[in-house]
Amino acid sequence: MPEPTILCIILNFRTPELTLKAAQAAVREMQDMGGEVLIVDNCSGDDSFELLRSEAAEKGWLKAGLVRVVQTGKNRGFGNGNNFGIRLGLSSGEKPDFVYILNSDAWPDPGAVRKLHQAMRADPKVGIAGSSVRGVDDQPHCTAFRFPTIAGEFEGAARTGFISNMLRTSIVPMKLPTQATKVNWVAGASMMLRHRMLDEIGLFDETFFLYFEETELCHRAAQAGWATIYAPASEVVHVGSASTQLKTWARTPRYWYDSRLYYFTKVHGRGYAARATAARIAGCLIWQMRVLVSDKPYADPPRFLRDLVAHSLRGLFKGGTLRRPASFTSPISEESK
Repeated sequence: MPEPTILCIILNFRTPELTLKAAQAAVREMQDMGGEVLIVDNCSGDDSFELLRSEAAEKGWLKAGLVRVVQTGKNRGFGNGNNFGIRLGLSSGEKPDFVYILNSDAWPDPGAVRKLHQAMRADPKVGIAGSSVRGVDDQPHCTAFRFPTIAGEFEGAARTGFISNMLRTSIVPMKLPTQATKVNWVAGASMMLRHRMLDEIGLFDETFFLYFEETELCHRAAQAGWATIYAPASEVVHVGSASTQLKTWARTPRYWYDSRLYYFTKVHGRGYAARATAARIAGCLIWQMRVLVSDKPYADPPRFLRDLVAHSLRGLFKGGTLRRPASFTSPISEESK
């Protein structure tokens, strides 16, 4: 029986230098695994595509058939960009057995992809597996989670010890397991997907522009009986938010609120979405009262609560519909105002 094939997809948006570093690590990992690396430029609008192709050619990756570089033609978000690559498949035109999603600012340690692959092959009902991720400062990132719920929204916003203790089984970020463990969902920075599962449940929901798309995919997989696992033996370094500039947000962009509302509405319905938002607002108010009587930092981006209330009122009256940006330019934009 031939070895299963793996298609590694690296989605680039205006981070060509980081993408090339990610590709270098992916090529090293994939060469003896029956795999290919596909760099998808998500219509960066700069010279990313040309730079990526010229560098891949110079390194001999194109000629050796190790890497392909393609362009989407229009940036419609994370899920759409990765779906573009998944639909292209292998250079032979065949479907791979597994799809490995790697962020452009993430670099797998030696053996990381193989260990992720092994964890999936050990159980044919595992449809999704995620790696252990750490920052460039060597600090662990939480990449194993419970599904968002009303209780989880309240706990996460309140940030208050006795509330977290009472709702500990609803806290969305999990204490990271030390061995391969079934979880609700994993982050998309380093994620392997079984193609047979995708054939059954579908690809990423392209209604999401950015955020919550991997959460919804894992939820859809779970509903169909597929397990998601966190595999700590597979270790990856991740800069984090290089394309979205999350760490420098002056204000939460509208597409984050859109994605959050769409997730709750799609998965649980409008009524549940409204209650989840009310719970988050209540939690935010508790935290703001604590900030007023202490020296604790505000923690949320400026005007977060006001924007959440305004967006939710608009969205819920419109039935939880999501207004997609025409294209991604910057998370700090007029549409957030």
